Amino acid sequence: MISLRSLENLDLLPEPDDHRILTAIDSKAPGYPGSDYGLTDEEAQQLRWPMGPIKKYLWPNGAILFSLFTLLLIAGWPWINSYLIPILPDSEWAYEDSGIRQLQSEGYFGQGVHVCVVDTGVDMEHPDFSHQRLLGFRDFVSGNHDSVRDVGESSHGTLMAGILISNGTSKGVAPEVDLSVALALDSEGTSGSTDRVAQAIRWCRITQKVDIISLSLGGSPSQFTSDASSQTNSAVQEALDAGIFVVAAAGNTGLDSGINDVSQPSSIPGVISVGAISKSGNVWGSSAFGSSIDPLTGEERDFPNQKPEVLAPGVNIFSTASSTLSSPYAYSSGTSDSTVFVSGALALIIQQFGSDIEGSDGIIDENEMTLVKQALATSSDRSNFESDTHNSHSGYGSLDLVEWSNEVAFLFNVA
Repeated sequence: MISLRSLENLDLLPEPDDHRILTAIDSKAPGYPGSDYGLTDEEAQQLRWPMGPIKKYLWPNGAILFSLFTLLLIAGWPWINSYLIPILPDSEWAYEDSGIRQLQSEGYFGQGVHVCVVDTGVDMEHPDFSHQRLLGFRDFVSGNHDSVRDVGESSHGTLMAGILISNGTSKGVAPEVDLSVALALDSEGTSGSTDRVAQAIRWCRITQKVDIISLSLGGSPSQFTSDASSQTNSAVQEALDAGIFVVAAAGNTGLDSGINDVSQPSSIPGVISVGAISKSGNVWGSSAFGSSIDPLTGEERDFPNQKPEVLAPGVNIFSTASSTLSSPYAYSSGTSDSTVFVSGALALIIQQFGSDIEGSDGIIDENEMTLVKQALATSSDRSNFESDTHNSHSGYGSLDLVEWSNEVAFLFNVA
């Protein structure tokens, strides 16, 4: 490494063949003769740039100018972003490649299906949500239930809601679902207290009586013994036992060699654990790996509950952000995004086959829920993966909603 002090003893010497190429040499070195440049030796010497004066400009002036530029960039980012958004790529590939647009073209947008999102809240002032009216909102962080808002510093809840219900600049997976939102994550996207998420899940089940609970959250598998984990897992199992589908993020721990399973509560057998896929069709590197052994029971996981179950779009997803921004949109990456794609896709499945799945008793039991998961597993696309079976990183494959719909129709004998 060259220090700023040592630069005083260097010159920048233009190369004779191309004066744009500068070579650093000792200031006492003779350098190239003038004849190499077609000049006299004295004229050749004048081509050299002494680094001493340049160093004085670089420090501190250069550092000050760089700092000022950085501050101006940060301050002006909302204005800059408003001009960038129209020319940046959208995420239409995510809806097309997963088969969502195909089912939407057949008239399925989630109407009549009730979804509960547990997150940092939601900014319902966003223009892309003008068509939507919340059926329920509950604040488990500060208890301010009358103020519908998103407390996330990065608008995480609003980003996730946009993937599900937006209908404006872009169309979400299921824009016509009935929506309830539980604010259970704080500004940094963490649950904070031990039972906050558990309370939110129970509210979704008991008060809201929803069909699907979407959890773009998760904790490390090592937290299974903590109160937070046991409370959350108990609440999730209660929802499953009540016939409510639970979809949860596999986690963004794929590059952490110290973690060998998906996040909880996506690790629970009945939950649909979702990993992330990119536009190229490859598994996102940070998408969590699943273990072949259930850490709670110590038993081998079996079909269709091996983890993760499915991959869905989750890299550079364009979605809704805070309505206070001049251009209220942003990009997001993670298994959180993937989770909402699957939650929305499941809403279209329930709209299409809800009565067939429930059967004559009007209740979705464990066997019927397993059949829906079996249809998901067998319909997932493995064309981009080497193995034809379940894989600890790619699950059963990537979401193919058209095939999932066909499989559900077959397993439930729908004409």
